[in-house]
Amino acid sequence: MFIRNIFTATALAGSILLSACNSAPQAEAPTEEEAATSQIAITTPWSRETAEGQDAGGAFMTIANSGTAADRLTGGSTPVAGELQVHTVDMTDGVMRMRQLEDGLEIPAGGSVTLKPGSFHIMLMQLKQPLRQGEAVPVSLTFEKAGTVEVELTVQPVGAQGPAVETMGGDDG
Repeated sequence: MFIRNIFTATALAGSILLSACNSAPQAEAPTEEEAATSQIAITTPWSRETAEGQDAGGAFMTIANSGTAADRLTGGSTPVAGELQVHTVDMTDGVMRMRQLEDGLEIPAGGSVTLKPGSFHIMLMQLKQPLRQGEAVPVSLTFEKAGTVEVELTVQPVGAQGPAVETMGGDDG
């Protein structure tokens, strides 16, 4: 009886060890931060025409994040400028001043941010050539989570406050 109990115990222990060896490793559940994602979409990217010799230009657009985590626009690049910076405009003592956002611009989860004249915007610094009305300017934007997002700025006339809106035929009257 004693030998039979030892044999049963040994067989049971062996089957437990064998099943443990054959089981797939348990994947750890992602942390809340790992499970959260950024889903960036950019609409109406545009810029203004610049004058000959002008060394900087602005870029504007709406950046939407339909993801579950906030993201941050940290910079980017373009072949037409030496540097791309993310800026804001502050009013100090009645004087409007631009300043670079050293930590970038947060794009909230489930929200959007509009870059526009007199507010958040992108500065194309050290322009290598003037921006000409009607041109498309390629820009690579860098986000902390979403990575690189490619856009094309449509260059609008000097003084434009937004992209030109095209109307499709018809009579308004």
